[in-house]
Amino acid sequence: MQDQQLKEFVLEQLEDMKAKDIIVIDVSGTSDVTDTMIICTGNSKRHVRSIAEQTALAAKRKGEAPLGVEGLEDSKWVLVDLFNVVIHVMQDETRQFYDLETLWGYSA
Repeated sequence: MQDQQLKEFVLEQLEDMKAKDIIVIDVSGTSDVTDTMIICTGNSKRHVRSIAEQTALAAKRKGEAPLGVEGLEDSKWVLVDLFNVVIHVMQDETRQFYDLETLWGYSA
């Protein structure tokens, strides 16, 4: 799957799972790790975990198995690494505390 297709696929999955406040940040010019970061919020630990697990599973079914999934045990912040797209699924308090949008220079 090409990068743009993968990004659109992930966004569709997140919307289907009712993730909130989804933003996409192009970090290709500032990161050697990935090209795109997608940040979203879940309503609870269970919702965060479910969003991350289902998105990772859907990607795997499409032939884009995650390089890794971190944070499922605590589920305050779960990272799903799809190589060129990295997904951060967070609880609201955790997202506010770490403020990745500002860290990566995102402006709406």
